[in-house]
Amino acid sequence: MNADADNPCLDCGACCKSFRVSFYWAEAQECGLPEGWTEQVTPHLSCMKGTNASAPYCAALGKGDAGVMACGVYACRPSPCREVQIGDEKCSRARGMHGLAPIETARLIEQT
Repeated sequence: MNADADNPCLDCGACCKSFRVSFYWAEAQECGLPEGWTEQVTPHLSCMKGTNASAPYCAALGKGDAGVMACGVYACRPSPCREVQIGDEKCSRARGMHGLAPIETARLIEQT
């Protein structure tokens, strides 16, 4: 089974439209994030451009409604993005903010 094909994160985008994605500034270079897709928050922290707003929308996210979009840097996404796990509290909260049902993690485990 292709793990990428079964990964609901690849076409969701809810967390990318819900939270500020801030991280140590040097992580952007270490991850290989495209230049211009981050912005400085403090002398030590950067964030993904677009997520430091009252209505976050990450610069790496494609256009569309939550649930039908994809991250343009998923393979090299920063640590805060990697910390959100499929179906965890942050995932469920973000999906709820955009009218999406929580992901049933038990179903995903059975498929793998």
